[in-house]
Amino acid sequence: MVSHLHASHDSHQFSADPLPLYSVSTNTIAPAETTDSTQWVLTLSCIDGPGIVHAISGAIVAAGGNIAESQQFASADTGRFFMRLQVEAVAQPETFEQRFTGALAPVTERYHMTWRLDTVGRPVRTLLLASTATHCVNDLLYRRRAGQLPIEVPLVLSNHETMRDIAEFYGVPFEHRPIAGADDKAAFERRVLEAVEELDIELVVLARYMQILSPELCEALEGRAINIHHSFLPGFKGANPYKQAHQRGVKLIGATAHFVTTDLDEGPIIEQDTTRVDHSYSPRELVQLGQDIEARVLRHAVNWFAENRILADGDRTIIFQ
Repeated sequence: MVSHLHASHDSHQFSADPLPLYSVSTNTIAPAETTDSTQWVLTLSCIDGPGIVHAISGAIVAAGGNIAESQQFASADTGRFFMRLQVEAVAQPETFEQRFTGALAPVTERYHMTWRLDTVGRPVRTLLLASTATHCVNDLLYRRRAGQLPIEVPLVLSNHETMRDIAEFYGVPFEHRPIAGADDKAAFERRVLEAVEELDIELVVLARYMQILSPELCEALEGRAINIHHSFLPGFKGANPYKQAHQRGVKLIGATAHFVTTDLDEGPIIEQDTTRVDHSYSPRELVQLGQDIEARVLRHAVNWFAENRILADGDRTIIFQ
C-alpha cells in the first residue's frame, strides 16, 4: 500500500495556485471504512466563481446523497473558494462512493478543483515523535483510547527512553533511537521515513520532540507534520522557555500548533491559545500551566487534521470547525 504521506502534496510549496488541502491527497478518495451513520466528508478548493455550490449540491443529489453539514469560505486575499461538506448516503450506501465520484468528476474538472472524499470518523494513522516531555504524548494517547480523537497510533518514536512506560501503558509500540550526534540524527530521520512507509502513516506529530528536523525531512513531510511550540509568539527559544518568560515578567503565556516547514517554528499556524499570568507565578507554575495549554492546542490541531477541517490558503490555514 502506498503511504498517504508520500502519495500526497509531493510538490506543495504553500503557493497561491494551486492550493491543496492539508492532511489529504489531492483528487483522491481515502480508504473506505464502514460507519454506523455512513457519512462522507468532501473537502475542496478552487478558484472562486459563480455556480460552484450549485454544481456540488447537484452532484450530491444525483448520487443519492444528503448534505448533513456544509461550510464554505471565499478568500479575498487569494481569490480561492474553500468548502467542507458532510454527506449522508441515503440510498444504497455500499455503492455511494462510486456513484458520487462519477457525478463529481465533471464538476471538479470544470472548476479545476483540488478535492478529497473520505469517510467520517476514519482513524488517521499517526506517528508520534517525542523526547522527554510527556504531557502531549499522554494527552493524545489518552484521548485516542477514550474515543475522543479519531487517530490510530501504530508507533511512538523517541530519542529518549522517557516515553516508553506511557506508550506501553496505552498498548502502543515504542521505539527508542538515541541521538548523540549528526550520524544518529540522520539515522533517526531515516527511521521516520521508513516508519511512514511501512506503517502507512498519514500524519506525523512532533509531540514536544526537541530536535530540529532537517530541510530534507521537512520537505518530505510537508503539509502533514504538526509541531507544538511553547509560546503564543515564538519569542523564547532554548531548553527553558518558561524560566526566560518568568525572568522577563510576561503577562501572557500560550502555545502555537503549526505545520512543520524548513523555516523553524514559522510554518502555517493551525491553532493558538493563551492565558494571563502575573508576577506571582513561579517558573514551575508557569511550566504546569503552559503544558496544559500545549496539550490542548496540539490536541485541537490533530483533531482538525484528522477530521479534514484544515485547508491551505497560501501561507495561512482555513479551519472549518
